[in-house]
Amino acid sequence: MKFRYTKSVPKNNDNATAEILKAAANPKVISFGGGLPAPELFPVEEMKTAADKVFDKYGKVVLQYSEAIGYSKLRKQIIDLMKERKVEVKLDNVGIVTGSQQAIDLIARMLLNPGDVVITEDPTYLAAIDVFNSYGANIVGVSMDDDGMKTDDLEKLVKKYPEAKFIYTIPNFQNPTGRTMTEYRRKKLVKIAKDAEIPVVEDDPYGAIRYAGNYVPPLKHFDRDGGVIYLSSFSKILAPGLRMGWIVADKSFMNKFVMLKQNADLHTDNLTQYIVSQFLIDVDIKKHIKDITHVYEHRANLMVKQIDKYFPQNVNHSNPEGGMFIWVEVPGVGDTNELFKACIRNNVAFVPGSSFFAGDIKPGTFRLNFSNMNDDQIKEGIKRMGKSIAEILSDNKY
Repeated sequence: MKFRYTKSVPKNNDNATAEILKAAANPKVISFGGGLPAPELFPVEEMKTAADKVFDKYGKVVLQYSEAIGYSKLRKQIIDLMKERKVEVKLDNVGIVTGSQQAIDLIARMLLNPGDVVITEDPTYLAAIDVFNSYGANIVGVSMDDDGMKTDDLEKLVKKYPEAKFIYTIPNFQNPTGRTMTEYRRKKLVKIAKDAEIPVVEDDPYGAIRYAGNYVPPLKHFDRDGGVIYLSSFSKILAPGLRMGWIVADKSFMNKFVMLKQNADLHTDNLTQYIVSQFLIDVDIKKHIKDITHVYEHRANLMVKQIDKYFPQNVNHSNPEGGMFIWVEVPGVGDTNELFKACIRNNVAFVPGSSFFAGDIKPGTFRLNFSNMNDDQIKEGIKRMGKSIAEILSDNKY
């Protein structure tokens, strides 16, 4: 049988995400690849208790169809979470999604026609790149430094591409670099977007996990005209298997969004929405996040220390103030995929930087995840990576 696929289906079977997960599944491999939270921090017993309460109170309700926009009680609780993040919203502005990944896909579906321009940080989240490509977008990258997206460069690109459909950004502990955008640049980005009448999609799955530096409000905090579409998730602060995220946007946008959401899956899992809502009643979420943050701070600091010990002295790496990732740049490595293969031979894995670039790929770059490995694994894994880097540099005669 010959299937006549649309242009949104990739022409080959290359799947960076699948390869990352495959490497992580090998028990011999110490994987710094997938952006996986620490499973020992999942609130299993608390979730079980919440589920029992939900079935006792609402058993027949939670097993029935529900509203596409989401469970109203959970949405009200999200309003409280947003207040903690210095964003005031109303119930009509909040919707529940099946992980923030679904929101990225639906927003792209709403706004993109083939050939339309999307402006992103470069590098950026690889699954967002995949989504935008699937809708035929022309992805234009904005360079970054330690302060996040370079807004001077963004301003130039907006003038070059005034028809751009939206700007996609991860301002907090960015995936893949771990960098955080300064407040000055956030304000400037919002102004640039407003003046150009280009919406901003702010993806903030990691923002609650800050363990250094000073809190910086989301872009949405500075938005006075409804131009910022804010996304977040319970994946990093509770558990990714819940597939539970949310969107905050202008009411007129939400009306359209909910229609497409309904077409996609009718509604996000009703039972899980009730369980998460009950969990937020039963458990001090601030303390839970604080416990996660403490562990991730330790692991991030340990990984940085090991990188400084075992990697060549001229290696550059980010120093994240939160989140789950460290970005590494190794001068002299011409093909990061060859380094990846060398690391796999030494039973350690990472994500090559090539997966994250919308524009020209910067060689010798890769992302490390520290949240899912214990101390011994971090120490041994980085040691193995240092050995692999030395092998590649030796082969290249550097």
